[in-house]
Amino acid sequence: MRRLFGSVRARATLAASVVVAVALAAAGAAVLLSLWTNLSEQAGTEAERTARTVAGDLATGKSYAALSLDDDDKPVQVVDAAGRLVAVTKDLERISGTGLDRVRPQAPGAVTGGTGDTGGGTDADADADDDSDGDSDGDDAGDAAAGDDDPSEAGDIGDASFANGSATIDGDTADYRFATVPVEIEGRGELTVHAGAPLTAEQEAVSTALTVILIGFPLLLAVVALVTWLVTRRALRPVEDIRGEMAAITASEDLTRRVPVPDTHDEVARLARTTNETLAALEQSVERQRRFVADASHELRSPIASLRTQLEVGAAHPELLDVDGAVEDTVRLQRLAADLLLLARLDAGERPADARFDLAALVRAEAGQRTGDRVPVSVSADAAVDVSGSRGQLVRVLGNLLDNAQRHTRSTVAVTVRRAGEWALLEVADDGAGVPAAERERVFERFVRLDEARTRDDGGAGLGLAIARDVAVRHGGALTVREAAAGGALFELRLPVA
Repeated sequence: MRRLFGSVRARATLAASVVVAVALAAAGAAVLLSLWTNLSEQAGTEAERTARTVAGDLATGKSYAALSLDDDDKPVQVVDAAGRLVAVTKDLERISGTGLDRVRPQAPGAVTGGTGDTGGGTDADADADDDSDGDSDGDDAGDAAAGDDDPSEAGDIGDASFANGSATIDGDTADYRFATVPVEIEGRGELTVHAGAPLTAEQEAVSTALTVILIGFPLLLAVVALVTWLVTRRALRPVEDIRGEMAAITASEDLTRRVPVPDTHDEVARLARTTNETLAALEQSVERQRRFVADASHELRSPIASLRTQLEVGAAHPELLDVDGAVEDTVRLQRLAADLLLLARLDAGERPADARFDLAALVRAEAGQRTGDRVPVSVSADAAVDVSGSRGQLVRVLGNLLDNAQRHTRSTVAVTVRRAGEWALLEVADDGAGVPAAERERVFERFVRLDEARTRDDGGAGLGLAIARDVAVRHGGALTVREAAAGGALFELRLPVA
């Protein structure tokens, strides 16, 4: 189970199914509630209509016996001001929800149904002493007289209230929506009419809707899950292809291979393109590293072989030992080892120090210490140009640029330090042959020396300019070369001002 839901496709399907299930459950509950509310209101309207009809008959002066209460599915109760049941639907056997559960009249003149059957029980007989035939005749006369009056003049019908309950009529039990309507009648006091409308149709409609929901919603949920599963499988197929190709590249160590790019414009296609760009950069880095190791081995082989030869000759013939040559080869090895160590630190991402110093003062101090140069170095610098970084590394950059200029210049080397906006510029110019436009980027590659440089090289390994550019980049700047005003090369070091 854990492995199954460990896939993105399974988690996406599960999440979509859960969301849809919650939405369907909420929608189903809302539909059922709305359906029940609307149908219940319709039943309440029907019950109120029945109650107001009976109340209207009472308001016009009709006697209890003249009321039409013989509807088989609509229980009706009429209660007088004393709380006595005075009229009731025929064949009513049980009722609840109206506040009065009696189903037999309790007062003289009360009726069951519309048949004129007095049907009085023991309570009616007990209350018959005050309401004699004379009074009854008077009421009938009053009722007859009132029958011609307008209902609004004969009685006042109040607002309806509602409640749910149940009733049994002629052996059939059902749930009802009851409406209670009060009516004020002169001479009778306030009567209360309870009338019910059956909720059977409403319950059947809700039950049918619930059945449809219980059957349809799981099917719909299954369809959603299936569609999500298929869609995510199709969407993630390119990702699986990319993963498979990356695994093959890792196993074969062949960095020339590339992952397939889907013919789309979505995130997966961008992922594939970015992956291929990463592979290309990694291939270049590995190739550069291999070339670096090969070139370093070649550069180290020559001075080591020369030094070994001199030492072997010196051991066999001490009088032939070239001490100066041995020292020169040793110094060359030391410089090459230092260059290689610095490049290794730069490749490892070593961050330069965050010291702040005056670049102009640094240039003047370093140029003044170069006493063995073939051509004097002239310095032109602003009063103060502050930069931040590693003082030692920037001294190394300046030394490499001056060494390169001394090897190629004819008669002059000029250093300029100035500020240009938010940048500090250090320029080293010579009047030599310059650098051809096609070679101006290649000279910054490691172990690269142009043919002319090789003939005039005094032992450099071709790492000076590569180190200078790497240091410049690590300090947030840049190192470029262009043609100088005197026709030679002009190297420009650009650093952010502190």
